[in-house]
Amino acid sequence: MSIDAIFQIIILIFSVIIHEVSHGTMAYYLGDMTAKRAGRLTLNPLPHIDMMGSVILPALMVFTHSPILFGWAKPVPYNPYNLRKGGRWAEALVAFAGPGSNFILAIMFGWAIRFGIIPVEAQGIAFMAVYINILLGIFNLIPIPPLDGSKVLPSLLPRALAAQYTQLTSVFSKSPMLGFGAVIVFIMIFGSVFSSLIFSISKVIIGI
Repeated sequence: MSIDAIFQIIILIFSVIIHEVSHGTMAYYLGDMTAKRAGRLTLNPLPHIDMMGSVILPALMVFTHSPILFGWAKPVPYNPYNLRKGGRWAEALVAFAGPGSNFILAIMFGWAIRFGIIPVEAQGIAFMAVYINILLGIFNLIPIPPLDGSKVLPSLLPRALAAQYTQLTSVFSKSPMLGFGAVIVFIMIFGSVFSSLIFSISKVIIGI
């Protein structure tokens, strides 16, 4: 395995961990203690790593030169009935916190490159962090259950349309593996175009 491949997997692992911790942190801020009581509001990777989503799948994608590199950590649990703040936006806020954290990481690394804070020798690794986090953020906002976008979109729609969307996607909600299947089909069809878009956005962030 090349050094670049190792760095890609390490960056992905910590990015998905921060993604999941952000879900739990937002839920905690809105009144739910579930993630905290489960010991999941920590950056220690051990409680978060999912062998398939955090290690095996990303490694396979790197080895097979997949146009998209993605993965996941163990989902941080939360109880929507405990969300005392946020009103009808509460679940959307919890859902968006994950992608939002990836966008913040991408901007931080991107600006560190743009303003010369990171040495030239390390800028390639930093660009990987920008690219991977933009990819994770946008990818997770695709409104297909179980991705985060499936909880964000209904809050942005009028109630009637939100109900129709929920009904249309109920089959994915009941069977997460079917949802992952739809995501894989998306990657197979649009992977190269999606990757090019993320690459272009990443270059804009670092000022190229």
